[in-house]
Amino acid sequence: MRINVKKCVWVLAVVLGIGTAIRPIRAAAYPLPQEQAHDQDYSKTKTYQQGLRDGQDDNKHNKDHSKKRHFKKDDDQKAYESGYQQGRNTDQRK
Repeated sequence: MRINVKKCVWVLAVVLGIGTAIRPIRAAAYPLPQEQAHDQDYSKTKTYQQGLRDGQDDNKHNKDHSKKRHFKKDDDQKAYESGYQQGRNTDQRK
């Protein structure tokens, strides 16, 4: 049985190529340390508290994000949305 060296080298090159192509995709799935630091705790901000109240109110009245608020600063918008989602997900049936 004769082994075709050229074919083996080609197969090895393809396997290594696929391995190096998948590695960056895997790395992209995990957040970088600076991205983790960017996920802030907005719970002390006024816009978070407003979002929390609006989310709880919408949850109580079975509304779906009825208040469309827009803020000039991205951090304020993120804080409001974070608060809204937290308020929306709290159980009001106590």
